[in-house]
Amino acid sequence: MEKPESGPQTAQAEGAAELASAEFPEATPEQWRRLVAGVLNKTGVQVGDDDPEPEAALATTTYDGIRLRPLYTADDDLDSGYPGLAPFTRGGRPQGAVTEGWEVRQQHRDPRPDRARSAVLADLENGVGALWLVCGDSGIPVGSIGEVLADVHLDFCPVTLDAGPDYEAAARELVRAWSDRGLPASAVTGGLGIDPLSRAARTGEGADLDRAAATAVGFAPRHPRLRLITADATPYHEAGGSHAQELGAAMAAGVAYLRALTAAGLALDDAARRLEFRFAADADQFGTIAKLRAARAMWDRVLEACGLEPAARPAMHQHAVTSAAMATRRDPYVNMVRTTLACFAAGAAGADAVTVLPFDSALGLPDGFSRRIARNTQTLLAEESHLTRVIDPAGGSFFVERLTADLYSAGWAFFQELEAAGGMAEALSGGLVAARVEEVWRRRRDALAHRRDPLIGVSEFPDLDEPPIRREPPPAADTPAAGTALPRRRYAQDFEELRDRSDAHTAATGRRPRVHLATLGPIAAHTARSAFAANLLRAGGIEPVGGDSTGGAAEAAAGFRESGARIACLCGSDSLYTEHAAAAAAALKDAGAELVLLAGRPETAPEGAPVDAFCFAGCDALSLLADLHEALGVAR
Repeated sequence: MEKPESGPQTAQAEGAAELASAEFPEATPEQWRRLVAGVLNKTGVQVGDDDPEPEAALATTTYDGIRLRPLYTADDDLDSGYPGLAPFTRGGRPQGAVTEGWEVRQQHRDPRPDRARSAVLADLENGVGALWLVCGDSGIPVGSIGEVLADVHLDFCPVTLDAGPDYEAAARELVRAWSDRGLPASAVTGGLGIDPLSRAARTGEGADLDRAAATAVGFAPRHPRLRLITADATPYHEAGGSHAQELGAAMAAGVAYLRALTAAGLALDDAARRLEFRFAADADQFGTIAKLRAARAMWDRVLEACGLEPAARPAMHQHAVTSAAMATRRDPYVNMVRTTLACFAAGAAGADAVTVLPFDSALGLPDGFSRRIARNTQTLLAEESHLTRVIDPAGGSFFVERLTADLYSAGWAFFQELEAAGGMAEALSGGLVAARVEEVWRRRRDALAHRRDPLIGVSEFPDLDEPPIRREPPPAADTPAAGTALPRRRYAQDFEELRDRSDAHTAATGRRPRVHLATLGPIAAHTARSAFAANLLRAGGIEPVGGDSTGGAAEAAAGFRESGARIACLCGSDSLYTEHAAAAAAALKDAGAELVLLAGRPETAPEGAPVDAFCFAGCDALSLLADLHEALGVAR
């Protein structure tokens, strides 16, 4: 077709060419900083004209002490190498996940073999490519492994075990299942999941590395493609630890297993290929991406220090599983969003295998619907969002590259601390790991209590009327046997305990604990704080009532008296507090209020106002709600 010589398209093209060739003045960081300072000053954050870094007011600090800046540039000059080449920061394969994707690995732990067998088949028929079987007392009976795998094409489906102390018996059952199908030992893939260190972390018992290594090495000659040992870092994450602690613990565990395997007769390069590392992927997508990238580079440095030449150093084999610590029992459907973020991060970071835990996993054994959502999350990200079409999608991001380097440094420092203590086994038995993780958990718990780390559906925007979801309890997990054991924690557990107590109180008395919202002035003046207070109260299972008064102290007191509540919360604007708060609080006390709260910071209340407590953004919501429970007679 002949193109016109003039017209709208030609004019647009000429305009674009002129625009591209025009010389615009170069934007400088100083200009950007002046604009930042102007915006901050408008919001009430005072920044001086001569402040060299006004954006520092927007920076935050992670639990590892890493400062997250609002702006990153190429000035960091970080070189992460190339995908598939040491130090493998950008991935263990040159092609990334473009040709084969990542391994979609689903976890199964149902103790009833018939149900586990059906669930396994349903998963494999609908997109899952590999299995993770939790066996023994915590899941599938060891003797039933063959039955659970009866319908599985084991020549196509890798199987990884997680059998705790029963790893030897479970390994023999899996090998028997392969043998019964006539599969050559040289062709089978998967992993035995031998990991005495993670069990020691969870129970506080000692770790017999020599026995574990001897068992692993016994299977090595006939099964060259089989991974023997798993260095599982999720116990440190689930106890409340930080990203760097997870990294350092993984490195220390990997080194301990290398020593044990080589002492048992396995060559160093073969031992390195037989390890798999398991990490938690959480809703902090950039933190997860950086953690997995840093882990590969750290492990490559370990293998280099062990004396392996570049050609003999395999990339770390990573299994990422969505965080059990971030899962909530209340409003569990929000877990779908959390696991989607985590799965995206794991895929973008180059994990070799990914497990998405079902959204109801914190409630008990998942049902068919939740397992379907879990596997479809991976399918949607890989096949419809095309996450696998880009090699190292985070590569080149100034922020991700800097965060990767910072986590590497922090994780390496913790690894060195563990090695200086005598290695991972000694650091666990001596309590060093527990002490370091506990320190981070205290800070994390404080951030959760003050809602600096908000939990949607739990500490923020809870629904008191949500229908309960019931699931069959899972088999008992490892029981702590010593004070050095790392507990399994969930970030929502303290708020959910308050909700559980409220539900029990409601069932016993027929009425949910309540607080009356004594609003002052017109709706426009009080709605922001009354909505805030109602949201906070619901986080503790306390029903907010009232909130419809629009006058002064007398109307607020009358509304409280009619509500039958025992506690009131004043809600209004700063100017209304100055004019009415003292009188309103006194009137509420006279009307029978045992406690009077004020929605706002303490400085917003007039001096001498009979206010007992305050609720505001950044307050210790957990302590306030616990105090309200006690005042309202909610049993522990």
